[in-house]
Order: sequence, then C-alpha cells, then structure tokens
Amino acid sequence: MIRIAIAAVLALASSLALANNCPNEWKAIDAALPKAKLDAKQTEEVKKLRAEGEKLHKEGKHSESMATLGKAKKILKI
Repeated sequence: MIRIAIAAVLALASSLALANNCPNEWKAIDAALPKAKLDAKQTEEVKKLRAEGEKLHKEGKHSESMATLGKAKKILKI
C-alpha cells in the first residue's frame, strides 16, 4: 500500500514538473526562431509544432506537449 502511495506521489510530482516546464520550452523556441537559419518549410514546421505544444499543454497533456516542443527544438538545434 505504501509503495502505491509513493508511486502516485512521484507520478504527480513529475506531471507537475512537466506542466511547469512547457511554457519555458515554447519561450525558448520563440526566442530562437527569429535568429534561426531555416528555410520556409522548416520555419513553418517549427511554428506548427510550437502551437501544437502549447495546445497540448493547455489540454493537460504535458508529456505530449514536451515531446512536440522537443521536435521543434531539434529543428532549431537548441
């Protein structure tokens, strides 16, 4: 019983950590995008991924948000 409670607390803590970090991730993308040397297709993809990441965050899907924002950061090489 104690192990289940500990696992639940750890899961909740990690969800909260991700939830608080999503905005930092899209702020980093927003800061890097104007300086990035990307073609039009890459720029559009980064913007799409950034918007999708914010949408997922607002829906409470923080793991998916972080993964999506991570794809945008990879294109930006940040």
